[in-house]
Amino acid sequence: AQCDAPNCHSRLPMMDTNTSLARRLPSCARGIVLLLLTAALGACSGASTPAKEEAGEKDADSMQNMPGISKSAGEKDESGEGGEGGEEGEEGEASTTAIAFTAAQVQRGKVRWEAAVMGTAAGAATVPGQVVPNEDRTARLGAPAGGRIVAVRVSPGDRVTRGQVLATLVSPEAGMAQSDVAKAAAAVSSARAQAAYAASARDRAERLLTLKAIPRQDYERAIADAALAQATLVQAEAEARRARSTASQLGSGGDVSGEIALRSPLAGVVLTRSAVPGTVVEVGAPLVTVTDASSLWLTINAPESMAGLFRRGETLHFGVPAFAGEDFTARVTAVGAGLDPTTRTLPVRAVITSAVAGRLKPEMLAQVVVAGGPPTAAALLPDAAVQLVNGKPSVFIATPDGQGGATFTARAVDVGARSAGRIAVTRGLAAGDVVVVAGAFTVKAQLLKGSMPDMDDM
Repeated sequence: AQCDAPNCHSRLPMMDTNTSLARRLPSCARGIVLLLLTAALGACSGASTPAKEEAGEKDADSMQNMPGISKSAGEKDESGEGGEGGEEGEEGEASTTAIAFTAAQVQRGKVRWEAAVMGTAAGAATVPGQVVPNEDRTARLGAPAGGRIVAVRVSPGDRVTRGQVLATLVSPEAGMAQSDVAKAAAAVSSARAQAAYAASARDRAERLLTLKAIPRQDYERAIADAALAQATLVQAEAEARRARSTASQLGSGGDVSGEIALRSPLAGVVLTRSAVPGTVVEVGAPLVTVTDASSLWLTINAPESMAGLFRRGETLHFGVPAFAGEDFTARVTAVGAGLDPTTRTLPVRAVITSAVAGRLKPEMLAQVVVAGGPPTAAALLPDAAVQLVNGKPSVFIATPDGQGGATFTARAVDVGARSAGRIAVTRGLAAGDVVVVAGAFTVKAQLLKGSMPDMDDM
């Protein structure tokens, strides 16, 4: 018999020797020797079995870890589930422009759709514009005299009332103006006293002349002195008025400290502030700008090819990036008499209605839609049917499921002119497309909500 266990082969020669020795022993001794040999052979075969199993397991593990070897059935199931999860992730990414509504959601959201009908719409052009302050209601305040700024009491965005102090300066010119006012007031007092004395002397001379107590020459001299005194008083009063006017224009007070109070000439909002406390400024240096925010202008530089589309009194529609998707209106109040020779553009100015001017801010950029040109094929939809999705005007195409629900897919479109609450879709729709005409904002909100990443996955 062979032995696979370690050290078994080294024992076989000894087994042969012991067997030959046992043949020469008595029968009882031979039986004991045979029993010992049988026990030794059983131990060798038992030790070889675990060694083979352990070696087999190691070989199996090494084979599974080798490249190209397939996994077990249990591991294949797990990997299969992972693959399905990846497919679902891809479908989630692909569905960011589509959302499904149940019948209950359609009813709660008051979503309604109908087939698009193609028609014709007036041609429209889009030109850039800008929202600017109404210069008729804007005060750009500068330094009335050279001096040093000692205090600034407002900041951009602050609301001010008419006559409110905006800044305080100290100016030598203001000090001189205040001194002139004081001197003029003193001159008026002196001239008034001289005029009163001259008038009294004239009356006395007239009485004495009646009594023939003085010569007529003295009487005539008294009349001349009274007239001169009265003229001096008038001159002094005029000088006093000039001095007070100069001091008032400078904004100086009644003392001679040289302080100038810069006051707002109108009620409004502080648009800009260039004044910095402690700085020395020259006469005319810009300090504060105040504007009436309830009235704004829309300025347009129209290309030469569109010069004939603008007329005084017509209404313009425009939008701004800050309020995407909203429509604002302005009325044209001025159209340039000629083109700018440098830019070859026509300046156009429109007044924004006060109802929306409070929401807009000066210096906002705008896109102005001007009606004109040949008619174009378009689908006329309610204004609310067009929503801004990913920064582009879009409509929602409905695919009803036959049970009151539907799947809505966002589709980017090009829009044209707006009129009477409807907007022309010039590109992106075909006749028969089922479009959401009511509740589009609800669909957009659910679409954006569904496209947001799940916090549990982050």
